[in-house]
Amino acid sequence: MSIASTPRPPYYAVIFTSLRTQEDAGYVETAEHMVALAQQQPGYLGMESAREEVGITVSYWRDLEAIRAWKQQVDHQEAQRRGKQDWYQAFKTRIACVERDYGFEAGT
Repeated sequence: MSIASTPRPPYYAVIFTSLRTQEDAGYVETAEHMVALAQQQPGYLGMESAREEVGITVSYWRDLEAIRAWKQQVDHQEAQRRGKQDWYQAFKTRIACVERDYGFEAGT
């Protein structure tokens, strides 16, 4: 995974922070499916993810309508249900408007 290439602001970030349970059955496959499915959604801009003790996934979206549509996507709803039932001790989702971004890349 790399740093997501996003357009000029404004755009939106969905920040999903989680604490996992010990249950792994189906988690990796579902997570991979969610990434592939999100990439197909209108308004999807990119994603970044890291996991140590706390998992943090940030997905970037064109607008709030695209985020709402993703939340309602049928396979995503099933993954949300499984997450609550099996995979997460706790999670929090935050939605933020990105008003400014800047960065650095060595060699450019």
